[in-house]
Amino acid sequence: MKLDDVRKDGRSGKGDPRPVGEIGFHALRGGEIAGDHVVSFIGAHETLAVSHYAADRTIFAEGAIQAARWISGKPAGRYTMKDVLGL
Repeated sequence: MKLDDVRKDGRSGKGDPRPVGEIGFHALRGGEIAGDHVVSFIGAHETLAVSHYAADRTIFAEGAIQAARWISGKPAGRYTMKDVLGL
């Protein structure tokens, strides 16, 4: 199964239950926030959330520089951040 098959962007105003297997995505932007990310796993009677907040974009630039240094001199190919981070 591919993410595109189960991904649903936004459900504004929809109060009906989410279909089984569907994964909801929402993006909020505003003010001076550089990055405020939350992944929520929502059940019938509980929610587990993991969050990350970035006060400015410097941290994203540092990651891009780290990736550029890592890939320098590598042969053409397909790489992921797991490769960059050694995961």
